[in-house]
Amino acid sequence: MLIGYARVSSVGQSLDLQIEALTAAGCEKIYAEKRSGRTAKDRPELARALDQLRPHDQLIVTRLDRLARSMGDLHAIVEQISAAGAGFRCLQQGGADTTSSTGKLMLAILGAVAEFENDIRRERQRDGIEKAKERGVYCGRPASIDVQRISHLSELGVGATAIARQLNISRASVYRLLKAGVWGHERESCGM
Repeated sequence: MLIGYARVSSVGQSLDLQIEALTAAGCEKIYAEKRSGRTAKDRPELARALDQLRPHDQLIVTRLDRLARSMGDLHAIVEQISAAGAGFRCLQQGGADTTSSTGKLMLAILGAVAEFENDIRRERQRDGIEKAKERGVYCGRPASIDVQRISHLSELGVGATAIARQLNISRASVYRLLKAGVWGHERESCGM
């Protein structure tokens, strides 16, 4: 049996192209999810697909980066596929096919290249963030806790547990902010 696996990183992305390609490749079952997961453990549909594998089945993906996020992750997944007596094939990187020795070699090489590309992407992102911080235009995500309200409620004598319940946040966050006593000053350095 040919089993397909499709994944995109965010809810706004579409799985349609991957599902079409896997269907055209003859996949009888397709598992799909919208998750970023750094490891296979973070992706429940991948776990389901791997659990379905039987001897002589094949797990098929459109691209290696849809299956694994690192070489370690790739090797662990391929080992699990092999332990089930199944094979693995990647459509867009056609040489990645564990049913032959050459395919296994190509899989290792392509996996290393994919990990290298991910590292370069993360490095570029970090560089961009640092440059934005230097220009004073990057401040991280906006604060999601109303610290002024915590301060006001505390001044009224409301306890940390009641504040946390009222604002739907953790009690630890309330204690941390009350202890810091810095009401919004950390955002001022970003021009907010």
